[in-house]
Amino acid sequence: MDPLGIEGAWCHTPRVHTDPRGAFHEAFRAADLPHGFDLAQVNSSVSLRGVLRGVHFADVPPGQAKYVMCAYGSVMDVVVDLRAGSPTFGRWEAVPLDDQAHRAVLIAEGLGHAFMALSERATVVYLCSRPYSPAREHGVHPLDPDLGIAWPGDVEPVLSDKDATAPTLQAALAAGLLPDYDTCLRFYATPH
Repeated sequence: MDPLGIEGAWCHTPRVHTDPRGAFHEAFRAADLPHGFDLAQVNSSVSLRGVLRGVHFADVPPGQAKYVMCAYGSVMDVVVDLRAGSPTFGRWEAVPLDDQAHRAVLIAEGLGHAFMALSERATVVYLCSRPYSPAREHGVHPLDPDLGIAWPGDVEPVLSDKDATAPTLQAALAAGLLPDYDTCLRFYATPH
């Protein structure tokens, strides 16, 4: 697990073993994670080229950590620091995920997550530390110019109604929707 430039986000690049039959890799090993991860739910989404999902996050506590992989196709996966008071608040980092390198991204509670499908079809699998709870789930608009995420210019973004009407980062901050950095740090330090 290699840390990304945002505290609480890591990238896993597995060793892929290939032979004439195909390939094999270890996609997930709990012992390799830098902090505890209780697997509570596994989600899978299939997206057509240009589909942009996110930026999604959950209230902390309890939040929802995610371990994200692209099982088929390719996506631009993005982690956004939405934790109010964080030294990297508002910063984002992109990691290409695809069915060739088989990278995965681990995203701690309180961080935002989004991705855009770059292939004609992409299947993304999310391992989640908590079940989905609509009352605790929120979003920030993925095309917010203040975030300035550099989505590929040659792909037309396709958003759900929910994501298209999500507040900007500043509006979410002003409304008190964003996780608090110190609260997140305390949550990370407690066994759960």
